[in-house]
Amino acid sequence: MTTPSTSRPPHRRLLTAALTTVALLATATVSACGGSADAGGSASKIRIGYQRFGGLSLVKARGAAPDVEWSLFESGPALTEALKAGSIDIGQVGEAPPVFAAAGKIPFSIIGTSAPIPQGEAVLVKADGGYRSFADLKGKTVALNKGSNVHWLLVQLLKANNMTLKDIQVKYLKPAEGRPAFDGGQVDAWVIWDPYFALAEQPGVQVLADATGLASNREYVLAAPDAVTKRPDEIRAFLQRYREVTDWGIAHPEERASTLAPELKIPQDVTSRALARSARPLAPVTPAIGDELQAITDSFIALDLIPGPVDIRSRVDSRFSAVFQ
Repeated sequence: MTTPSTSRPPHRRLLTAALTTVALLATATVSACGGSADAGGSASKIRIGYQRFGGLSLVKARGAAPDVEWSLFESGPALTEALKAGSIDIGQVGEAPPVFAAAGKIPFSIIGTSAPIPQGEAVLVKADGGYRSFADLKGKTVALNKGSNVHWLLVQLLKANNMTLKDIQVKYLKPAEGRPAFDGGQVDAWVIWDPYFALAEQPGVQVLADATGLASNREYVLAAPDAVTKRPDEIRAFLQRYREVTDWGIAHPEERASTLAPELKIPQDVTSRALARSARPLAPVTPAIGDELQAITDSFIALDLIPGPVDIRSRVDSRFSAVFQ
């Protein structure tokens, strides 16, 4: 494993600085109204938890929902903890965070999802490492964020290659920790999602595998039960704006990238590359979606990654599905 030189070319320094900015801003978990996610927010506004880059970021960047409070999170697990604390009403996560949250007895409903986004997460390795397939990582150190969408991708990759968790050394690192560890050769592979994925795609980095044929990597819209039962009209109105902005972005990719790049604090070409593979339409939750999540949940339980039993099907709430159809 080659450790990068401390003397980096200008483009490398620029992208490294951009990633650091994204990570630091996301870790801060700030609110657009000046408060923090722990502050509880104003009772008169719907409180939205978002991750930098997801569809909600575009809603915020376009100013399409001026009557809500925004709170930023680095990852899905951090966002579900805010749901547990009662700090947000709605949030957007990947497919594993709802599973871990349900296992942790966090109250929430699953009110929306997206089309599959399998190319939006991947296993990255150094190009000079001689890796040809995921099976070549046997005995190697693999970094990922615990409980995030990439956790399910790892499980599926192991299964597809007749491997188990005992065949690799898993190192749980948040995105802000994963990139320096990967760059510095402290881990052999990094399983990560966009836009961190796109930022890391530089000369000398190889995409070993993505989720194609292995995991749907859908986005999920979660809501606090009190908000769903007490403020359904406000939630429906917000989801309608969310749907409209998402559809607009898909129809106008260049404008979408130019709008999101300043919000993400990353170069526009990187934003465009990530969005080209990771921006997908929103979709209603259905019994089939409940079955898909339950299968993921049951797999995590079988691997002793979460305690069981967990009935995640019962968390699926289709009352807002008409917005996404």
